[in-house]
Amino acid sequence: MDTKNKQTIYLSVKDFSVSGETFDLIYNEEFDFLETSPQPLLEKLPDYYKSEDYISHTDSKRNLFEKTYHSIKKIALKRKLKLISLYSNGEKTLLDFGCGTGDFLQVAKDNGWDVLGIEPNNEARKIANYKTNNSVYNSESLKILKESSFDVITLWHVLEHIPNLKEHFSMFQKLLKPNGTLIIAVPNFKSYDAKFYKNFWAAFDVPRHLWHFSKTAISKLVSIENMQVVKTYPMVFDAYYVSLLSEKYKTGKMNPVRAFLIGSLSNFKAVFSKEHSSVIYCVKNKTN
Repeated sequence: MDTKNKQTIYLSVKDFSVSGETFDLIYNEEFDFLETSPQPLLEKLPDYYKSEDYISHTDSKRNLFEKTYHSIKKIALKRKLKLISLYSNGEKTLLDFGCGTGDFLQVAKDNGWDVLGIEPNNEARKIANYKTNNSVYNSESLKILKESSFDVITLWHVLEHIPNLKEHFSMFQKLLKPNGTLIIAVPNFKSYDAKFYKNFWAAFDVPRHLWHFSKTAISKLVSIENMQVVKTYPMVFDAYYVSLLSEKYKTGKMNPVRAFLIGSLSNFKAVFSKEHSSVIYCVKNKTN
């Protein structure tokens, strides 16, 4: 993805989780997204995930944030299952890319879905395979999957971690059945909570998040593969736990009451602006 034209530094953001390093967010005018700069070399990128605090790679519940995350996740899993059921096309074949510890795959499997997961992190993959009867593979396996195999492909807060966007969109498009659905959930840097917390906004999560999307960006990116966004859904809970962690980065404390207020204000403003903290995009092939 060429993002070198008309660059403007939008913000400089610290990696609060692992390295303490500072990265620039470069605004790309063509696609209306932000790019983390410099992006770590591919062989160095896994080092930035080496933290007990990286929540999607563990099932731990050690503190308020982790307990909040897992409580919300239980509700979110039911909603995700309901969503993919709208696009099952009868056969119910699911690929969850970046499946983490496999909770969504487990729920889908228990509800009649034929599931397969892709997870690059070794420890998370082990946990996921325990839950799914060894249905999760490493990233390289994506390239050898049969084309037109899946009714639904999901990426729950994963797209922002992928180095080569065009290559992966092309693979996802080929792996979907002709009437299949690609479901993408990503943070929205145009939300109120993002603008309020600025460089302390937890969903920037540099440098693990390589890209920071807007609604326009997702529509433009999928159109490259002759696909289109057919439906969007807000992820209203994200505003709360992102605000909770943002408070910690900004003040050194979780400040749950203030985080709740900012999360609520973000969701209220999104009723009018349609710019929620995170957004789910349902994407299909364009019809002629």
